Order: sequence, then structure tokens, then C-alpha cells
Amino acid sequence: MFETYSQSVDVKNKKNNSQLLNSNRKINETAILVGVYLYNKIAPDTTLDELYNLAEAANILTVARLVQIRNKPESATYIGSGKLAELKELVDSHDTNLVIFDNDLAPSQTKNLEDELNVRVIDRTELILDIFASRARTNEAKLAVELAQLEYSLPRLKKMWTHLERQGVGGVGLRGPGEKQLEVDRRLAQKRIIKLKDELAEIHNRRKREVAARTEHRTVSLVGYTNAGKSTLMNALTNADVFVKDMLFATLDTRTRKWNLSGCGPVLLSDTVGFVRNLPHHLVASFRATLEETINADLLLHIADATSNHLHAEIDAVYQVLDELDIRKKDTLLVLNKIDAIEQPEHLYCLTQKYPTAIQISAKNNIGLEQLTAAVSDVLSKEFVELTVEMSIGNGRMLALLAKEGEILSKQFTNEIILVYCRVPQHVFGKLKNETEIKITCNPNYDNTAKSQW
Repeated sequence: MFETYSQSVDVKNKKNNSQLLNSNRKINETAILVGVYLYNKIAPDTTLDELYNLAEAANILTVARLVQIRNKPESATYIGSGKLAELKELVDSHDTNLVIFDNDLAPSQTKNLEDELNVRVIDRTELILDIFASRARTNEAKLAVELAQLEYSLPRLKKMWTHLERQGVGGVGLRGPGEKQLEVDRRLAQKRIIKLKDELAEIHNRRKREVAARTEHRTVSLVGYTNAGKSTLMNALTNADVFVKDMLFATLDTRTRKWNLSGCGPVLLSDTVGFVRNLPHHLVASFRATLEETINADLLLHIADATSNHLHAEIDAVYQVLDELDIRKKDTLLVLNKIDAIEQPEHLYCLTQKYPTAIQISAKNNIGLEQLTAAVSDVLSKEFVELTVEMSIGNGRMLALLAKEGEILSKQFTNEIILVYCRVPQHVFGKLKNETEIKITCNPNYDNTAKSQW
């Protein structure tokens, strides 16, 4: 007999639900949230708050929550029989038409649950896919979401046509309409998956070429849990005026803007889709082209919401996705955002002790941005060379190049000659060595790596 613990929380009159009811947003459905967790692997959010926020992002009104902790899932229905009966009572009493599990359900488990409850049942992955589908705006994002949805749905086509069972024993010419329809659906889905993969592969290759061609600028990419404030930070650093809203997955598309970084000259700052706990693998694979900026970035800024009750789990979730993209070892700065919203000083002290190297900021109120800029400049400066460039005073082309690609520290004029003291990236230094109209000297107080290349 399995040990179980459960809680049923009626949230029909919760403040957030009232706000959703009173807003202009269209409520698509009402739902009951369910989470089943193992004793040795309890999720960081057994209150189902994140699933609640995901449902709200899909314009779904949550009317109740049910949580069960047990030794192992029930093979047929994932949830235990006693809790299933309790769930059925909740469905009937709230007259809801949807149940959402914070777990990945097998196709057979979904069907068994729907038979028992007489309402539609979806899992966490399907909910996230639905949100992504509603937020996709560019052709690339739409293709990526459709591919993820089809790959998720393909194994679930089985038994969808059981009302058209075969009419006799097997044999050539004796296949019934049920098997025919199932095979037609499966074949069409597989063909579409192949086509989508080809289209996304073409986009991926094009994006790789575009990113690889940007050798004239260093690149910094914002990564982090969804709704951590990445877009707000991008606006604060670059005046990009990108879309910002306090909701999960507000944006799916990559935005890249020029950031004039003191000490390093202009760099390219990119923002893309946020991550979430148990982000579906199909989505990570499908959005690989979109994440090309992150994969090829010189530096990652990992933005985390310092006010989150599940900060540590959210940071770990981001690192898991970075592992999937094989970029966990890339230079990364942890940035704790929204520190202005922390009311208890002891909480901020604990964060400082837990993450001593993290940079604390408030992107919304421009707090700590100078410290962040200095830290980014220090990391990227490792690849910069400090030079003295001697040229004719009329060489405006070279002066413009040094100002654009690097940072001019000072100038000294002598008759028709100008000495320019500057800092430039390594790749620009390589180009300057081929210029015949100038003379370059590596400054003696700079890194020996640059001297050896000279």
C-alpha cells in the first residue's frame, strides 16, 4: 500500500483569479490542476504555482488544485484511485471542462483519465506547447512550434479512432476503417514532420552563417527563466523598446541590438525565449535555430528573478537547458534581477551568501547596471589588445575604423602624424597588421598574448 499525502486547494475566489475574471482577457476554459510527485523526487513547486501561471498564460481559469505525493505513479492513471475519486468530485462540483497534470502522461494514462473523468485531460508539456503556439509570431517560431506539437502528438494518435474498429480477422483486404484512418493520420503527420525539419534545418544553416559572419563585434546573449526580466534589461541597456509584459513566455523570437559597452566598444546583445522547469525536449530541439545567437555568444548573462520562491530550482533548470545545448561551459555571469522588490534584508543577505559572485540589479529601476556593464567589459576585455597606432593626420578612414571597432583612449598630434592610443578586439588587431599606411606598436603594459601574435 502506497503512502500518500494530498492537498486539495480551492482557488475559485483567489485574488489572481478575480483579476483574470475582471480583465479584458478572454477566458478559454476552466481547469483543475493536478500534481503527482515521488517521495525521492519531490518537485520544488508542490503548490502548483508555476502550473497556475502557465494556465493563466493560456487564458485558463484555475478553480482547484490537487496534489499527491506517493512512492510511485499509478501505471493506469498516474494518480492513485482514492485521489482519482476525489478529483472526479472536484470536476463535478466545479463543473469544469479541463484537468491539467503537472506531469508528463503516457497516451494510455490520458485516455484512462478522460474515460474516468469525462473531461479533457492534458499534461504540462501539452500546455506549454499550446502557449508557444499562441505566442509564435515569426514564420520560424511557428514552424518550430508546429514541429514540436506534431512530434508530441504522433505517438498519441494510437487509439484515437477506436470507434472505427476493424470488422474481422486480419488479412489482405480485410483491414477496417479504423486502421486505415490511423495509418493515414500517422503517415500525414510523419510527412509533415520531415518537411518541417527540412525547412528548420535550412533556417538553422542560414542563421549559423549570419551569426558566423558577425566577426566585427563581440556577442553577449541573455538567458534565463521565463519572466526573469531579460527583455526589460535589454531595453535598459540598449533602448531597444522590445515588448515587455509580466507573464510567462511573453516573447519567443530572438532580438539582437547593438550595445555600446564602455571599454569594449559596440557589442551585440541578444535576447531570446525564456526557459522553464521541464521544458519539453521537442521544443529545445525545434528552437535550436532561434537559439543560435546563444550557442555562438562570447558571453552569457544568466538573468534570474531574485524574488522567486523557487530561485535555486529555476537557476538549475536554466543550466539543464544549457547542458542540452552543450554550452554549459561557456563564460557566464549570473545576474540576480528585481532586487528592489526584495522587502526583507535577510533574504538579500542569504542570496549574497549563496551566490557571492552574482551581480545584483534592478533592470526596471536601473539599479546595478554600471556594475553589470563593468563586469561584462572585464570578461570581454580578455580578448582585447591595447595598441598605439601611428598614421597620417588625414587618414580619416583608419580613425573611423578604430572608433567603430574598438575604443580610442587618447590622441597625440605631431606635425602631420597622429598617434592613436586604443583598445581593439583580437580579430581587428589581425586586420590592422595588414595595413601598409599605418605603424602599430603593442603597448608594453598589455597582455603578452597580443605581443606574441604581433
